[in-house]
Amino acid sequence: MIVLALHPGRHDASAVLFDEYRVLGAVQLERLSRKKGDGVSPDGWAWACADELLDMAGLTRQQVDAVALSRAAMPRQYYRKNQSASRRLLDTVLPGRQARRPFRMMEQALQEAGIADESAVFDNAAFLRDAGLRADVTVHYTNHHRCHALPALFFTDWTEALIYTADGGGDNAFYSARSFRNGVIKDLFGGDDLLFKPPYNDSLGLAYGVVTELLGFRMMRHEGKVTGLAAHGKPVFKDAMAEHFTVHDSGEITCDWPSLDAMRAGITAICDGGSKEDIACSVQDLLEEFILRAVRTILVRHPHKRLGLAGGVFANVKLNRLLAEQAGVEEVFVVPPMGDEGLSLGAGLDFLLARDGLARWLDNRYRLDNVYWGRDYSEQADAVLAQTPGVIKVSDAPAQAAAVRLAQGGIGAIYTGRMEFGPRALGARTILANPSRRDTHDELNRRLSRTEFMPFAPVVLEEKATEVFDVTPVNAYACRFMTITTGVKEQWREKIAAVVHVDHSARPQLIRHQDNPLYHDILTAFEAESGLPVLVNTSFNVHEEPIVNAPAEAIRALTDGRVDFLVTNGGLYERG
Repeated sequence: MIVLALHPGRHDASAVLFDEYRVLGAVQLERLSRKKGDGVSPDGWAWACADELLDMAGLTRQQVDAVALSRAAMPRQYYRKNQSASRRLLDTVLPGRQARRPFRMMEQALQEAGIADESAVFDNAAFLRDAGLRADVTVHYTNHHRCHALPALFFTDWTEALIYTADGGGDNAFYSARSFRNGVIKDLFGGDDLLFKPPYNDSLGLAYGVVTELLGFRMMRHEGKVTGLAAHGKPVFKDAMAEHFTVHDSGEITCDWPSLDAMRAGITAICDGGSKEDIACSVQDLLEEFILRAVRTILVRHPHKRLGLAGGVFANVKLNRLLAEQAGVEEVFVVPPMGDEGLSLGAGLDFLLARDGLARWLDNRYRLDNVYWGRDYSEQADAVLAQTPGVIKVSDAPAQAAAVRLAQGGIGAIYTGRMEFGPRALGARTILANPSRRDTHDELNRRLSRTEFMPFAPVVLEEKATEVFDVTPVNAYACRFMTITTGVKEQWREKIAAVVHVDHSARPQLIRHQDNPLYHDILTAFEAESGLPVLVNTSFNVHEEPIVNAPAEAIRALTDGRVDFLVTNGGLYERG
């Protein structure tokens, strides 16, 4: 059965294609449109993602058997006419409104209708017909936080776990918790019971976003800069912020700022006159204190040894480390596409759960080897590189040639295999550099037009990881996908200074040969050249651009001098 899962979000739209439980492919709209964080807009819906995946699999829309969707932005024309009088009046008085705003959030339509039944407010049959899909295709919608949560359980072999989600909000919820035990998933909070709650704002994720804006960055884009900046300050405003939040006996978090505007005004007033570093440190400490307290509170009532995390809040790798070290669990797993781009993954898994029942769904679970789920341009890349003026192939032994140049201080990029899904570059579209010099950080920022406060992340041979980093059974699975920080062993801190933060932490990726042979071979050869089993890994993109996808984007980085060389399975290339 071919399942097309879509998150048609106004930001971070994405799609995942399943053949039964096997992921055939996954892609974010931004990688195709080249607009960072892109979502549905008057320019188009999420069909670009769907068609990319179908083309990769050699399928057509007519071969899709089920469509699984998050409750996000659906084409306005298919909503049934049971909307409020005020909305009907708007459409009458402003006839061009549909053209300017052709999509409407399913969440809003359900709230307006007062019913959690998508078919009651949306004409699925007409939608399928006009999209060129078969009339017998099943259409399945999933609650926002359930979409986040399910991959955190499915991609494990756990027999029990607490699954916790937190983000800026979706389906009128900011957090959810689920207890998994004895083959049963029990929803603790954060489900559809909140869908019709009057407007409110309890989100620590939005508080973090408000501070991101206050510091001159962009909300839902640059929160990582705040995390890096936080290590340079003191939490002088944390207590004043904390007065507005409460962790209840259930583990639920509430806030007395009733809206985002009230939260923005309150935080701005609290932080007035403070340094950027202290403001960043304050909100980071706020987030850590309350999420840790919430998780611990839930674990008292519902004891578990495993903790699954998802939602945009858990892009915060420092928070994830705190939970791994202080929540009292034996293993932590963070969904690699933890933000809204991962909602399509959860929507597909929820369809399969609804179709098969929990017992069969659990029997089909597996631990992830990788998230290389995009298109493989390897052969095309070498063909295009061979024909690009001003680019020459200098070696047919890419791993060894790359290692020599990296040991000499060169900056290169690896372009191999299928593109990664999610926010992290994991060795398919990655820039590599020597970690031994601290000024590598400044040079990479200059080349890539970035202003990063966090050091760039390291990639390490899995077999050497525990020698260099505080990798343990608790955090090792998360480290495979660069979703958590760890301590750096004292004897290694100066040796790999470019990847060590001021608090002696790093965000390592552990790589195995079977997952990405070229990546692993470069590291192995680099260790032979330098004695270091670690390289700098940062995403293959310049500031405010998505990670590269097609060969032309990678080649432009080489010809523009962003990198000194480009390495593929076919060879190593430089400017001629």
